[in-house]
Amino acid sequence: MSQPVSKTSLTGIKPTGEPHLGNFVGAIRPALELTKQYESIYFIADYHALTTIRDPKLLRHYTRSVAATWLAAGLDPGRTVMYRQSDIPEIFELHWALSCVTAKGLMNRAHAYKAARDKNAATGREDLDAGINMGLYNYPVLMAVDILIMESDVVPVGKDQVQHVEYAADIAGSFNHLYGDSYEFKIPKAIVPEADTGRTLPGLDGRKMSKSYDNTIPLFLPEAQLRKLVRRIPTDSTPVEAPKDPDSSAVFQILRQFATQDVITDTRKRLMAGGVGWGELKNQLFEVLNQEITPLRERYHALMEPDSELDALLAEGAQKARERAQRVLRSVRSAIGIDTER
Repeated sequence: MSQPVSKTSLTGIKPTGEPHLGNFVGAIRPALELTKQYESIYFIADYHALTTIRDPKLLRHYTRSVAATWLAAGLDPGRTVMYRQSDIPEIFELHWALSCVTAKGLMNRAHAYKAARDKNAATGREDLDAGINMGLYNYPVLMAVDILIMESDVVPVGKDQVQHVEYAADIAGSFNHLYGDSYEFKIPKAIVPEADTGRTLPGLDGRKMSKSYDNTIPLFLPEAQLRKLVRRIPTDSTPVEAPKDPDSSAVFQILRQFATQDVITDTRKRLMAGGVGWGELKNQLFEVLNQEITPLRERYHALMEPDSELDALLAEGAQKARERAQRVLRSVRSAIGIDTER
């Protein structure tokens, strides 16, 4: 009896900042779970980051940091292909070919582009395209290429990213309509995690933990700095002896994503009974976080060293990814009438 053909899952991570607890809970953990169900591919979208990152040293650092984070968190390079987008030149050739079958009107409706124009309109700018570069405008086509060149079946994304996968499907459909007799792209589908408010962690100001709010708790902080930031998580003025609502507590929301179920249940009961102060709860959160993060932190810092195995692992991943990309590009070149023998 033949074995079922495995489907491919593609995850892209843009290197635009230091990893934080919200990334770990909301993106890294769920994505690592998918490696058990799919042939998984991960890439660091360093060229995508050029729309906002202008410091080359910072871009290099963030790119290595993203790779080191995923490896430290448990990504197995023996089972998963991981590479830098910039190591796959075939992506950028295919980007042009697919740009030529993509309607401009589709790009005009892209969320990021519309948001940038709306921001200009709100500030009274006469030129609604002021400050908008072509990288931002063409971003959806490059993302579609990232997806299609790896023959992806599914792409795990948040709700705000579903449009990108839909655009990839639309662009693939346009190509298939024109050249489908010679080559057809797979039509990818988005995987959106089930609603789980616990995956959205509160930050240091009570809002959603996000780089854009500058309220994050970096994932690999040294112990002393981690303790200091945990102490900054906002709480109310409920007295120590008074009962407290665990579900309205930002500290408890973070705790329940890292503690065991027994600890979560016991802490909930003690908070509701009264007699537990916010300071005690913060100390408990620090201990739980530090226990889980310490081995990851050590692995991360070892990988970030200049002479670590990180670059060799990325090179191996790039070689595997290029074999796949070259196969797809050869088929596309033949389909559109470009000499594939050169």
